[in-house]
Amino acid sequence: MANRIVLNTVSYHGKGAIAEIPGIAKTKGFRHVFVCSDPDLVRFGVTAKVTDLLEKEGIPYTLYSEIKPNPTIKNVQDGVAAFKACAADSIITIGGGSSMDTAKAIGIIINNPEFEDVRSLEGVAPTKNHAVPTIAVPTTAGTAAEVTINYVITDVEKERKFVCVDENDIPEVAVIDPDMMSSMPKGLTAATGMDALTHAIEGYTTKAAWEIPDMFHLEAIKLISQNLRGAVENTPEGREGMAMAQYIAGMGFSNVGLGIAHSIAHTLGAHYDTPHGVACAMMLPIVMEYNQEYTGERLREVARAMGVEGVDNMTPAEYRKAAIDAVKKLSADVGIPAKNDRIREEDLDVLAADAYADACRPGNPRDTSVEDLKELYRKIM
Repeated sequence: MANRIVLNTVSYHGKGAIAEIPGIAKTKGFRHVFVCSDPDLVRFGVTAKVTDLLEKEGIPYTLYSEIKPNPTIKNVQDGVAAFKACAADSIITIGGGSSMDTAKAIGIIINNPEFEDVRSLEGVAPTKNHAVPTIAVPTTAGTAAEVTINYVITDVEKERKFVCVDENDIPEVAVIDPDMMSSMPKGLTAATGMDALTHAIEGYTTKAAWEIPDMFHLEAIKLISQNLRGAVENTPEGREGMAMAQYIAGMGFSNVGLGIAHSIAHTLGAHYDTPHGVACAMMLPIVMEYNQEYTGERLREVARAMGVEGVDNMTPAEYRKAAIDAVKKLSADVGIPAKNDRIREEDLDVLAADAYADACRPGNPRDTSVEDLKELYRKIM
């Protein structure tokens, strides 16, 4: 079986990188850009950092910002209608995972209208055409949606999130500018950073792991461990380090998948609106402990990447515990709570069934069951 790597055609990195966007749009012949962003970013002037550049260069655009933190089927369908109404031919998406996931679904449906119900995109949908040409500009250092082939949509009616995996949805261009992330509050910086760490550790320990993604994941773990605390304090070095770290993690996990920490996090977001990064941070050490006997020597390398000294002299039990403890400490240091008091015992049957059905679950290194998943939920109640 051949391994596969899918990445952006081109990406731009560093302070001031957004200045490249008008030139990219002109070179690609964009005539009318559909700018997809979220209402808070519009309100606080973050989106304008890019749209002002478009206006200065006379590039027409229409702004769509009717996006919830956990984007819904309706957000996508309204976006498709808005895209058609303004006769756009391209997308610039500005934001975190919510904006980018919405933009990916819109871009896919415009060029593959047979999936306009949105639900049929769940899993690995057989789309035939690549999404609308897209430039992705992240404003959070966590989701790496700008470089992945994944997106997540919330089905409000069924109280569940579903994961879509499609080579055709990846943005052609990613612009990773740490200045676009500098206005993130501490809580969001911490949560998205722990999401990135979960991507890297789950990607490194998934059943599909192999050499090239391994390289990305270990570097991402190292950079997150070195920079997340600083990013939460809004230091320039921390912001720059996390901007790079989350992108590198995305280069890896997008090509090998994730595990049950994400399966559980998706259900917590769908049922209780728990922020995705917070849910991931709560579950990551618990899932690492659950999986530890099925990860070989990989948690030794996780511990090493997180700065734990003397791992080569440790027993497997010692280095596995050291890796888990390092994750717990980082999470606590950046202010992530360890418990979710909204989970109720009577919800566990539905939560566990939804997590078991989640697209990330099969990649977990340890085969799991609905009953096992219930016990994992109980550890954060």
